[in-house]
Amino acid sequence: MITIIDYGCGNIRAFLNVFYRLNIPVVVASQKQQIENASRIILLGVGSFDFVMQSFNRSGLRDLVEKKVMEEKVPVLGICAGMQILANSSEEGKEKGLSWIDGTVRHFDVSQIPHVTKVPHMGWNEITPNDTMLFNGIKPGSRYYFVHSYYFDVNYYKNSIAKTNYGIEFSSALKNNNIYGVQFHPEKSHGHGIQLLKNFSELC
Repeated sequence: MITIIDYGCGNIRAFLNVFYRLNIPVVVASQKQQIENASRIILLGVGSFDFVMQSFNRSGLRDLVEKKVMEEKVPVLGICAGMQILANSSEEGKEKGLSWIDGTVRHFDVSQIPHVTKVPHMGWNEITPNDTMLFNGIKPGSRYYFVHSYYFDVNYYKNSIAKTNYGIEFSSALKNNNIYGVQFHPEKSHGHGIQLLKNFSELC
């Protein structure tokens, strides 16, 4: 069962529409008992790092989600700011992250970005994946939709499973065992995004 954690930080309806279209069972969890049977977890995130972390902490769901992910090894997918809170910390705020993937969230250095539109990085951009599971059936160089001013500076190269260039090369997708994260919005990325969510639902 795909379980989307509802802690007030994400466009849940867009993801429900994708999974309904794929005929994949999905539930929205705002209470602990709705998480007990989760076989896949999606952690959305929209807003500043501190806002998202504070919302997750206040939800009363964090302890059980961490137990499912860290002890029971249930696959989890963090999306946008939901990926960034997987880090240890962020230059955007003072809250501690989840530390599920070792790294720091950093602000784009505007002096390194030659584009007219500088920060935020907004719109379509290519990714170069090196993971055959989450990106199964998706051509290298496929374009996804991004909206962000901060990027995940991962400490271990092995945790980076896709790269994107925006003045600098940054990790646009991450993996640490059963923990996955993507900086882009798959729900807004048409066929490639739908395929990625389908792949996540089928992970062993």
